[in-house]
Amino acid sequence: MRRWVGVLSAFLLSIGAVSPVSAQDPGRPVPTGQGSGFQLEQNYPNPFNPETKIPFVLSEELFVDGRPAVVSLRIFNLLQQVVAVPVALGHISGEGVQLQQLEYFQPGRFEAFWDGTDASGRQVASGIYFMQLTVNGVSKTRKMYVLK
Repeated sequence: MRRWVGVLSAFLLSIGAVSPVSAQDPGRPVPTGQGSGFQLEQNYPNPFNPETKIPFVLSEELFVDGRPAVVSLRIFNLLQQVVAVPVALGHISGEGVQLQQLEYFQPGRFEAFWDGTDASGRQVASGIYFMQLTVNGVSKTRKMYVLK
C-alpha cells in the first residue's frame, strides 16, 4: 500500500495535478503563479544531458525596503526528495557557490547551474525532476527533464 501511494504521488506530480510541498510547511502547496517579486524561468536546454542552466528574475519590488533577497534553489525527484542544490553563476560570492540561502542585493536576471549529479556526485537517472526556487520564504516550482 505504501508503495502504491508513492507511485500515485509521483504520477500526479508528473502530470502537474499537484505541486511539491513547501519545506516550511509540509502541508501547504508551493505557489507556482506569477507575482511575489520573482520569476523562475524554464531551464535550458530541456530536456538535458548532462547539465543545464536555470534562469530566474528578481524584480525591483524585492528590494524596496533596502534589504537583500535571500534565495535558495533545490532540485527534487518525483518522490519529493532533495536531489541536489545547484550553484549560482555570477554571484558576488564567486562562481560555484551553492544557491542555498544566498543574498542578492539588486534586481536582475540571474542563472544557476546544475551538472545533473546528486548530492553524492553520481549522475541522476533519466526522468522528471523539479526545480524549486525560494525567495524570502516564498517558493515557485517548475518541471525539468533529464534524458540520457
